[in-house]
Parts: sequence; C-alpha cells; structure tokens
Amino acid sequence: MNSRGHPEPDSESPPTIPSSPRTPRMKVSSKLNRWSMGRALRSGAVKIERQTLRTDNNDAPCRQVTTEEQADRKTSAIEDGFRDDVAGKSIYMVSDGTGWTAEHSVNAALGQFEDPLVNRGFPVNTHLFSWVEDEEKLIEIIKQAAKQKAMCFYTLANPSMSKSAKEACDLLGVLSVDILGPIIQGIASHLGVSPSGLTRGAAGRVKTLNDAYFKRIEAIEFTIKQDDGTLPENLGKADIILVGVSRTGKTPLSTYIAQKGYKVANVPFVMGVEPPKTLFDVEPRKVFGLKIQLVVLQAIRRTRAKTLGVDTVGENRYSGFDLVRKELDFAAKIYAKNPGWVVIDVTNKAIEETAAVILRLYHDGSDSSTSVPCISKRF
Repeated sequence: MNSRGHPEPDSESPPTIPSSPRTPRMKVSSKLNRWSMGRALRSGAVKIERQTLRTDNNDAPCRQVTTEEQADRKTSAIEDGFRDDVAGKSIYMVSDGTGWTAEHSVNAALGQFEDPLVNRGFPVNTHLFSWVEDEEKLIEIIKQAAKQKAMCFYTLANPSMSKSAKEACDLLGVLSVDILGPIIQGIASHLGVSPSGLTRGAAGRVKTLNDAYFKRIEAIEFTIKQDDGTLPENLGKADIILVGVSRTGKTPLSTYIAQKGYKVANVPFVMGVEPPKTLFDVEPRKVFGLKIQLVVLQAIRRTRAKTLGVDTVGENRYSGFDLVRKELDFAAKIYAKNPGWVVIDVTNKAIEETAAVILRLYHDGSDSSTSVPCISKRF
C-alpha cells in the first residue's frame, strides 16, 4: 500500500507512459459503491461473523468481536475500493463530463449479472472519474487502472482524448470499452455530418434553451404543485395521473416522469375518504393505479415510521397488518369500478421500470397528435 491507500503495482510493472506530476482527483460513485457494498455483503464474499482476537500475550484472555464491529470493518474495506481480496473486481468509469452516461450504462449492464454477483460471490467495485479534460490526468487514471487490474469504460467526446485512452489501455493491458465513440460515429454516418468533438463544458459549445427544455421545466413545476392530491381541479390538465395508497412510490415516480416532459399529478387513496370527483372526469387512459404486495408495503411503512421517530402506537396505526390490508382492499374496489384505468404492480420494481411501462401504455392509448414528447412504442 502506498501513502494514498492504493495497492502497489505487481513486480512486473506495466509499460512506462510519460507520467504527469498531477494526480487525478477521483470521484467515487456513491450510488454504485453502495450497490457494490450491498451485493458483496449479500453474496457471502464479505462474511459477517464472530471472530476471536488475541493479544500478543497468548495467555491473555481473548475478546469476542461483535457482529456489528465486523460489519463496520468489512463495509469500510469495500467503500475504500482498493482491496482486491475483499472488494473483488474493479471497474473504472472515465468521463469528460458529469459521468452520468458512463455510470448509468455500467449500472444497467451490471444488472445482467445479478446471479454471479449475489449468489456466486463476485463483488464489483466501481469508481467514477468525472470532468477528465486533459490527457495527463487521463493517463494517470489509466495507469492506476492497470495497477488495480481494473476494466475501464470511458465516454470522451474529444476524438484525440478517446484515441489516447484506447492507446494507453492497449499498451498497459487494461480491458476497455469506448461507450460514446461508436454511437457518435454511427450518428455522424447517418446524418452525413462530422461531430464537433467538444465536451459538454467546452466554451465553444452552443447551449440552446429550446421548446423541449421549457416543456420539461413546465412539467416539473406542474408536477410539484400537484403532488399528493393538491389542487384536484387541475387534474384535467395532467398528461398522466398516478393513484394508489400511501407509500406506493407515487411522488418519486411522478417526479421521474415529469423530468421527461410530462405533466404528472398523483392522488392518494385514503380509506374512508372519497377521491376527488374530478379524477373520474378525466380520460381513463391517463390514470394509472399502483398496487403493491401487502407484506412489502407493510415493511416500507414500518421503515418510514421508524425514520420519522413515530411511537409504537402511531406505527401500528400506519403499518399494522389489518390496516394495510383494508387500505389495499379499499384501493382495489376503486380500481374495479374503473376498468378503463391501468393498474400496475410496483412490488420490488425500480422507478425506471415502472415509468417505462407507464409511458409505453400511455402512448399506446393515445393518438399521434399528442403534444407531449414521443417515445418508441416498441421495446
């Protein structure tokens, strides 16, 4: 280990590339790091068990290390991200912008390896390097990837930087994937024009505020105002309306869809309270009911109550088995009376998954004259 906590290279050092006095500033993706940590803990690659620690004096009594202490130590090792024996394989993501494209592409791809990662003990440690806009920093990152025996994904708009990344990875023996390059080349060929090669933050890049941008802003503002059943008189202006009992994810789902340019309203179903009459006056194809398995909803509500510091009595009123069952039955009766609504089971589904289903069904039920942004009807 060197002074920064990185492992030293193997005895056979990688080929020499002119180094830079500058050291890259690494930004670790907290989202993917937590994902890696959770997968590692569940996979068994990082075991949490009681161990016996002895002092230098063999006759001294030994101390049992608690499960919590072991968990803290193992978790810290994973978050550090530089111990191959604990954290497993490493993946580097390099971008000349925020790194959103690289991060989400890798995250989506890792989702295809649930079985190996979770059940077979192959934890993955990911690192995001954003705003890498000079070649010296790029080379330093790739050299570090070689030391870590990591795989490298990069999204570099500048052809020169992209070329340098490939050459350095090939020379140092780093397995690499250019995520953005093939897409840019394909679009350039299709349009018959050359790409600018400018990064998103480049001074010479034109930044236009077009109609689509203002539609998204308008949609987000509308959605925030319509959250949790507020202003029911405006339901007719919504593109999409989400309904369901408390804690079925209506608010985060509404916000996510709104960022794509759709005006979304959400209406909670509360047992004993009739939904607003305006809800039944809108086009049924715009209304999407959210349902969820009872035990899952109960667990979500319990966690929420504990987070808010609710006492036991209040928690039982909010997450008690009988109460949750009655609320779900109440919502089911409303769904049954409105067969034109689409009801979606959101149990254990990511927001992106549910949103994709809603938007596909929304457009399947609309005509071509819709004013909201269009998405493909075939997946």
